[in-house]
Order: sequence, then structure tokens, then C-alpha cells
Amino acid sequence: MPLTPTDHIVGPARAARIGVGAFNVVQIEHAEAIVTGAERAALPVILQISENTVRYHGALAPIGLAGLAIARAAAVPVAVHLDHAESQQLVHEAVELGFTSVMFDASKLPYASNVAATRVVTDHCHRAGVWVEAELGEIGGKDGVHAPGARTDPGEAREFTRATGVDALAVAVGSSHAMLTRDAVLDLDLVARLRASLDVPLVLHGSSGVDDEGLAKSVAAGMTKVNVSTRLNQLFTRTVRDRLEVSPAVADPRKYLGPARDAVAAEVARLLGVLAGR
Repeated sequence: MPLTPTDHIVGPARAARIGVGAFNVVQIEHAEAIVTGAERAALPVILQISENTVRYHGALAPIGLAGLAIARAAAVPVAVHLDHAESQQLVHEAVELGFTSVMFDASKLPYASNVAATRVVTDHCHRAGVWVEAELGEIGGKDGVHAPGARTDPGEAREFTRATGVDALAVAVGSSHAMLTRDAVLDLDLVARLRASLDVPLVLHGSSGVDDEGLAKSVAAGMTKVNVSTRLNQLFTRTVRDRLEVSPAVADPRKYLGPARDAVAAEVARLLGVLAGR
């Protein structure tokens, strides 16, 4: 199955009112695990590489090209997405490498500046056939628009999507980035109102903090693209820690990274099933 345009995955999912899992890649083992999990579930998936991860690796190309190669060899549809990019230069690089979508994050800017910057990025990406996600508003604090108390206004969201031409919008409905517990309470009525107000798919960030029931209900209410990062990192790290505690003298990283990769693959398969309503 070749690398797949993001809209060919997200569009049909929105029409069918099912969710699509978008999982963040930190290193190559994550990408391998995510695709293995998707193949196990026989469902499409989105690999995400954030600007923070690009900083960690020092450049986009090494981890980006690895993700693209893994996607192209997959047995299920796989898209490769640039996540939370604040740099237009990085967006251009992702487009040139062959990424199928980008999430441009100008939410720290005032509304008019956010609209203007996002419109420029959208026009550039659309000329290359690349799908664009954005988010709206900066409330303050580390999580900004995705702070637990933040909420997206449907009218403003409708105006923003029309002004920018984006293909999907990340909305604030009660989740928060980097949560270590799964006890976020989503505003499902707001999700339904946003779904009715907008002609583009809704994206849930901070989904690691939402339990299985909440994820399923959010999809039923109108969410389509569901981003997961911290939960996989927790599982990966816990598995590595457990392996090293059992075998403290181990020197070969494959002995602890391999089991961590397997654990993440199993969780990806499970979460994709939750989002697909299985």
C-alpha cells in the first residue's frame, strides 16, 4: 500500500463518522510500532512528526525520510504529517520531502495575524496537493488553546476556516497536552455543535488524557482525527524501564527497545479499534 494522502484517510472517516488515529513519532521505533499496530488492526493510520521532535533530531530529513519509507512499505494506508509546526520554513521542507499534510500552529499570534499566516501556508501547501490542519486561539499557559478550561467558539471557528482555507481544525473541548492520567472530561455538546458548524474535520489534541469511553463518545459526537502521543511514550518508557530492571547488565539496546516497540504496536492496534467503533 503506497504512502496515502491524508485527506484520503480523514475524509472517508469523517463521512463514516469514525475516528482516525494520528500517533506521534519520536524515533524510528515509534514509526515502526505505529505502522505494525495499524497493520494488525487492518486500519489506516497517520504518522506525526512534531517540530519539537525535529529539534531533538537536529533536522527534519532523517526522521522524516525514515517515516516516509516506513509508510511506503506498509500494508495499510499510512499518511505522514508534520505536527505543530510554527516555522513556515519547516512546512516548506516537509512539503518538499513528500509529507502528505502539515499542522501549522500560529495560535500564539493575535487572531488577524494567525489568519494571515495560516492563509499563506495553506495556499503554499494546496499548490503542492498537501492537506493543512490549523488551530485557533491562544488562551495562555503551556497548553494554550488546549488548556483544560479553553473552549472553541463555533462561530469564530467557522469564520477562521473560511478565511484560511484549511482542511481541518484542532478545537479546544476539554483535553490537554501531555496528560499522564486519562481523566479529561470532554464537552461533547460543543463537539456536536462544532461538527454541525464546520465543513472540515475536527481534530482532538491531547487525547492521551481521554479514556476509551471518552474517545469513543468524542468520535460519535463529531471528532475525526485523534492525536495520541504521551500515552505511547508512557508505555514505551515503562517497558524499557521494566526490561532494564529485570536485566540491569544488558548492553544491547535492541533487548529493551524491541519489547517497547512491541508494546506500542499492541496499544496502537487497540486504540485504532476504539476509534473505529470496533
